[in-house]
Amino acid sequence: MTRTAASLNAFLDATASTALVEVTQAKGSTPRETGATMLVSPSAIFGTIGGGQLEFMAIDRARKMLREGEKHARLNIPLGPEIGQCCGGRVDLSISVVDDALKAELVEKARAEDRKRPRIYVFGGGHVGTALASAFALLPVHVVVVETRADALDGMPDTIETRLTAMPEEMVREAPPGAAFVVLTHDHALDFLIVGEALRRDDAAYVGMIGSKTKKATFKSWFLKTANGTEDVFSRLVSPIGGDAVKDKRPAVIAALAAAEIMTALALRSSAP
Repeated sequence: MTRTAASLNAFLDATASTALVEVTQAKGSTPRETGATMLVSPSAIFGTIGGGQLEFMAIDRARKMLREGEKHARLNIPLGPEIGQCCGGRVDLSISVVDDALKAELVEKARAEDRKRPRIYVFGGGHVGTALASAFALLPVHVVVVETRADALDGMPDTIETRLTAMPEEMVREAPPGAAFVVLTHDHALDFLIVGEALRRDDAAYVGMIGSKTKKATFKSWFLKTANGTEDVFSRLVSPIGGDAVKDKRPAVIAALAAAEIMTALALRSSAP
């Protein structure tokens, strides 16, 4: 079972009664979009419809339904001073008690969403690679950390896929269209090989390499003279990853900046016509 589906299934199995809250219509400025969902049990929640008073009201109504045996309800909530929010929009909510059929539907939907998650390949499980994996573990993406050293994969988050291989460049060739590649291995020559392979993928959402201006210049010389690359293709390389506006080289900081950069690239890719 995929990551979100497994977590969802575990939540549903942990309680005898659960209600599904769904945003059926969102008008104006609202914290979440139409289709956003949240599960509510007597003692816990799974997901979010945006937090704040809107969510508190939905949770209270859902738990009242669970206590009193009500099966379905609808709420129309203005997001204004009436409830202590200033979004200004209006949200329609549908609340339904989860039965076996709805549970199966929710789990299958989660499986489908997991299959559609964008792929990010992190080449290198060193300090920055591990920090990146931890940052991505909280985000709606499928991350694969690729390494040539077995011990470098120790301690990765449980939700992160790991691959041990002597030929990491093969992972680039096998990746689906729209994938992101971020390269930060322990070996500059290996970095160059992987980045060169990734730049040949004109369907990549992002190709990034950790390093200095000198490393980027050295790679450019190798790419143009030895790897038969072109200036146009080279221009797609992001290096250093995370930009150079913040002068902080601590792994966690680099990872935070790079994760934001990669998520932006994936979002722009998915919204492109």
